[in-house]
Amino acid sequence: MAMDVGGAKGGIKSDINVTPLVDVMLVLLIIMMIVAPLLQKGADVKLPVAAYSSDKPETQDQTVVAVDSQGRFFVNGVPVREDELRQRVEDILEAKTERIVLIKADEDAQYSAVMGAMDQLRSAGIEDMGLITDPKQRPGQAGGN
Repeated sequence: MAMDVGGAKGGIKSDINVTPLVDVMLVLLIIMMIVAPLLQKGADVKLPVAAYSSDKPETQDQTVVAVDSQGRFFVNGVPVREDELRQRVEDILEAKTERIVLIKADEDAQYSAVMGAMDQLRSAGIEDMGLITDPKQRPGQAGGN
């Protein structure tokens, strides 16, 4: 690879070669596209299917309580014991203005475990709760969501 330092061709070349910069930025972009969905996964649950559910945009501000099929509890992806659930949610919601908690329960979770989580949330003074479900595939609707 030759380097032109000026001399006979008329002076010093002061152009910036942006090709390596673009290559590095594209690699970083690809890495971020792969890693970002993995960071938002949270607890591994199989959601129940509901026909008439509404879409709610996912933001980092949401407080999500997950109940898996073995009855374990997770708050924003972090495992907690049932007796610690109330205090953990209170600590998280202390600085937030919106006191809404979303419950993400596995379809094989026992009803009593989900109700136990809801009772813990009610005892913390939280009345606004939502249940997260997967949308049901309607006839004639294209797949791939």
